[in-house]
Amino acid sequence: MNLLWIALGVLLLPALWILAWPLKRARAVHAAQHAYEAEESNDAQNVAVYQRRLASLEQAHSRGEIDAKRFEESRLELDRSLLEDTEAQRRSPLKTATAGRWMVLLAMIAVVVISLLWYQQEGAQDDLALYAIQRDVMSAPDGSVKMLIERLETQIDQQPDNPKLWVALFPLYRDSGQFDEAIDALERLIVLEGRRVELLAQLTQMKFFAADRTLTDEVQNLADEVLAKDPRQPTVLGLLGIEAFEHGRYEQAIAHWRKAIAGFDDEEAAQVLRNGIAIAQQRLGITPERASAATSAGEGPSLAVKVSLDDALKDQAAPGDTVFVVARDSAGELPPLALERATVADLPLEVTLDDSDAMAPSARLSQVDEVQLTVRVSASGQAMPQPGDLAGQAGPIQLDGQNETVDILIDRVVD
Repeated sequence: MNLLWIALGVLLLPALWILAWPLKRARAVHAAQHAYEAEESNDAQNVAVYQRRLASLEQAHSRGEIDAKRFEESRLELDRSLLEDTEAQRRSPLKTATAGRWMVLLAMIAVVVISLLWYQQEGAQDDLALYAIQRDVMSAPDGSVKMLIERLETQIDQQPDNPKLWVALFPLYRDSGQFDEAIDALERLIVLEGRRVELLAQLTQMKFFAADRTLTDEVQNLADEVLAKDPRQPTVLGLLGIEAFEHGRYEQAIAHWRKAIAGFDDEEAAQVLRNGIAIAQQRLGITPERASAATSAGEGPSLAVKVSLDDALKDQAAPGDTVFVVARDSAGELPPLALERATVADLPLEVTLDDSDAMAPSARLSQVDEVQLTVRVSASGQAMPQPGDLAGQAGPIQLDGQNETVDILIDRVVD
């Protein structure tokens, strides 16, 4: 921040120098003007004209052309004319060279104050704080997503109305499984930025996945609001297609996905929907419009996972506790590739993870060769690990299309 104020000071210096520059020339200009006024005087010329007219008037009087009374009147008129001409040429005296310097000082102060006030209103001071946080975390030896989230949360306490901080926090919450926090960040952003279609679409998607892919009344209302503003909004149409597909309404899923494809700029995401359409058409007994898409979808990676709870930990889990089954890339560089939810009452259970379990089109099982599997029991329902959660894991597991069922035992307590 100190560097920011130094930069602002450096930028203001030329402006202040321009304002102060005339003061350096004030004495020279004053002297030149004084000399000019002293030299340029019409008084002598006016007197010469007066003397010529007076001589002419006296000659006329001596020749008897005008009488004494007329002569006196004419001379008085000449005298009055000379006085008026001389008065018109008289200038007010020059002020001193140092006069008015306080006005320049006031102007310089006004420039500084107005510039700082303008920058506070329109400048990017908040963005610089965000940039500094990101740079510090990236350069820190122990820098991590968790550290970045903590730093941004501290900053958001100081700048709760800075939308760019909420924009930065949302994907971090989402990708780390903190769905409630991600939803809260989106809602705060909507309050600040207005009910923009793209924000409402992301909120609809987050609430849909948080509700275990259930089209609740809240999700439906949000979807209706988005589609009323943009009938071809791809994110909402995509999730409506997923919901219809999972409930066997394949024709409705196809209709939603076809509309979504028209609104996608991302060809890779559009191809995922084409594959889904091909699968839905197969299940309806219709020849897929794109055989290659159907083949690709049929050959897409999937992973069967069997989850059980260690007998020693059963007393520490309630039947209603949430069970998360998550697949991530081995490098940990992408958001969760697949996510399934269940409850402790469902254990032991077997689930199959594939591209349909992706949280976003940009992160799917088909994009990686191997994955890490994590299963966690959360009493709070939070996807972010909390002390006291129960967990189990397996991996790395190669996705070669011939995977056997992966057994995962929930056998440890998260510190």
